[in-house]
Amino acid sequence: MTIEEVIKSTVKMDNAKKVILNIMYTQNVIQDHFNELIKPYDLSGEQYNVLRILRGQKGNPANMCVIQERMLAKTSNTTRLVDKLLLKEFVTRNVCPDNRRKIEVSITQKGLDVLKELDPKVDAHERAFAENINPEELELLNKLLEKYRTQQN
Repeated sequence: MTIEEVIKSTVKMDNAKKVILNIMYTQNVIQDHFNELIKPYDLSGEQYNVLRILRGQKGNPANMCVIQERMLAKTSNTTRLVDKLLLKEFVTRNVCPDNRRKIEVSITQKGLDVLKELDPKVDAHERAFAENINPEELELLNKLLEKYRTQQN
């Protein structure tokens, strides 16, 4: 289905506009499916992202700046996300012994267990969206999206 059919547009659009609309619509479709996947775990996409970042620390804590830098959504309120994960006992938060102004966050075993349970489901979710695209097309799509988001000043 074309983007014009999806949004029921009868106006002729140039390709630059169509690309933006396609990316935005596709992101929403992917996000909606992903949210349904993580809903039973009482997680938001941003909370899931924080857990993945912390697991990537391989047992080392991360401070709030490191988490914020690695977030997919750069506008996320990292403190609020960590607070919610603390209530669910998926993370711990401690004052850094070397610098009392820094807060260190670590993933708990409970957080690791949730990710371990979600991993195959997330993998299946990602594969499902790539089903109609061959490996060469996936590689090209990645290159084009990376090129596309590199804005010229």
